[in-house]
Amino acid sequence: MKVYRTKKMQQEIIRTYNNLLAQWDVETEEMDINTEYGTTHIVACGKKENPPLILFHGVGDDSALMWIYNAKYLSQFFRIYAVDTIGGPGKSVPGEGYNKDFDDVLWIDGVLDKLLIEKAFFAGVSHGGYLVKYYSLYRPERVKKGISISGAISVGEKGSPMATMMKIFLPEALFPTKRNIQKLIEKLCGENTPVFTENEDIMEHYTYLLRGFNNMAMGYHNVRPFTEEEVDLIRDKIEFLVGLEDPFEKLGGAEALRKYRMKGTFYENAGHGLNHERADEINAKIVEIFTE
Repeated sequence: MKVYRTKKMQQEIIRTYNNLLAQWDVETEEMDINTEYGTTHIVACGKKENPPLILFHGVGDDSALMWIYNAKYLSQFFRIYAVDTIGGPGKSVPGEGYNKDFDDVLWIDGVLDKLLIEKAFFAGVSHGGYLVKYYSLYRPERVKKGISISGAISVGEKGSPMATMMKIFLPEALFPTKRNIQKLIEKLCGENTPVFTENEDIMEHYTYLLRGFNNMAMGYHNVRPFTEEEVDLIRDKIEFLVGLEDPFEKLGGAEALRKYRMKGTFYENAGHGLNHERADEINAKIVEIFTE
């Protein structure tokens, strides 16, 4: 599966990825882990003796962009392993196994095994939050606790999550002009859009992602609703951090969290970029949840 539309776009995405990584302002270690589905790229930081925290980004972004305002603070408390989702943008490279019989749980198993991690804390944003929930369901013994940021819980629903995403991202993402990218950020976020729009490196990188990443490459990740029985199994394992201006939450996500009695914290005037928009609050909340 072709992850990038052209070789030139891949080069620009990696170049701007590295620019964002430099803004983490913390010493990092980049590593590539071979699994049966290809090579998974990880950005690690924090003392190796700190408890491990596995981080997953969303569908249309990568570790460098996702954790730019979080990694430095969190690495004081944890050994961070920020994973570039295989099939997504970033530096992971899918292999032949990814196209044939990809399984999210087995992929994460392989990553943890190669890192020699038996059990860890997990946090993810958007699709990354789904990975945290899904892995917690099938491997509860390997998840100390999980946090889903800018995500909800879909229970027994019909329809395609990709169709929901397209409903929100289109038409701006289809025609990623400078003005449309600005409009898309305003659509996704709450009041603090300058954390994106006033950071030139973020805007350059996000522009290349929208223009150069082949979203179909993520199609092998099986995103499905949970059953009510499965929700019961993960209720005490997962906490949710949600911006009430997030368009996904307005489509029923926040309501579903309340309906199924999931533990969550709701943030006024914040949207889908919650961990960027309210970085200081989210950083502190993550540490609170994982150290209580």
